[in-house]
Amino acid sequence: MFEAALKPIDTDPVDLFFFRPVGYRCALFFHKLGLLPNTITVVSILLGISSGFFLYFEDIWYNIIGILLLFCTHLLDCTDGQLARMIGRYSRLGRILDHLSGCAWSVSVYMALCLRLMNSGWDFSVFFLALITGYFHFRQASAIDYYRNFYYLFSRKELVCEFEYKTQLHLKYKRLSWKADFYRKFFLSFYLQYMVYQERFTPDMQELRRLLKKRFGNDIPDWLRIQFEEKSLPLMMYSGMLSFNIRIITLFIAVLFDALWIYFLFELTILNAILFYLIYRHEKVCRYFIEKLNRI
Repeated sequence: MFEAALKPIDTDPVDLFFFRPVGYRCALFFHKLGLLPNTITVVSILLGISSGFFLYFEDIWYNIIGILLLFCTHLLDCTDGQLARMIGRYSRLGRILDHLSGCAWSVSVYMALCLRLMNSGWDFSVFFLALITGYFHFRQASAIDYYRNFYYLFSRKELVCEFEYKTQLHLKYKRLSWKADFYRKFFLSFYLQYMVYQERFTPDMQELRRLLKKRFGNDIPDWLRIQFEEKSLPLMMYSGMLSFNIRIITLFIAVLFDALWIYFLFELTILNAILFYLIYRHEKVCRYFIEKLNRI
């Protein structure tokens, strides 16, 4: 059951040997309590927001509490997904809440870092720096989420339903009423904008998606699954570099040495370089299969 609860690309050593095993045991415990994945996600959002409060103070023990809260946030983020896979409770709301969880802790942490930098002599322009960094953080998070879901199309047939199409969601959005379905429409509007953003920067991937849908529907041939996995799996290593673990290590170093600007610099340089390389390589892989399918 533990292996079934893992994602096909859980290869990050910290995730694989700590967060996923511990998250699995937490998932079993929460399942016995009757808790649902979305409830766990909401708790993770609250913990993530709380972390910013403790990171604001120039006290190492407060800061350690803030870092530990972020660890708990990520642990619960692993837990809710594993629980959903264990009990088969996938939902669009769950995916939306998962995205909101990442946004929530990021905004909270960025606010704390900005206020601390202002206390140390920086002017209000530090918020502009945080805004730019947050934009690229959003791009990085949306890219790895999108690429991983696309990889799932080829690795596990039962996960195809998690990769949705903007046109289908837009029709559902239009059928909802702001008066009668306010919360559903609000969350769906957020998710739609998230998908629009993802599709805008992946033209070759969108062309391959349309071609796959036209040729095979949801039944992708085994030969194509195998070949795509072989070419795209190495790229998933780069998506792992953009995930939580490397960020939290950098944040801890920045807080420990009271050099908070390091975190912003790391996001804007190293992680962006990885992001642009990942986009380039993944688009190249998609173009390869477009040309191959067009020759058949």
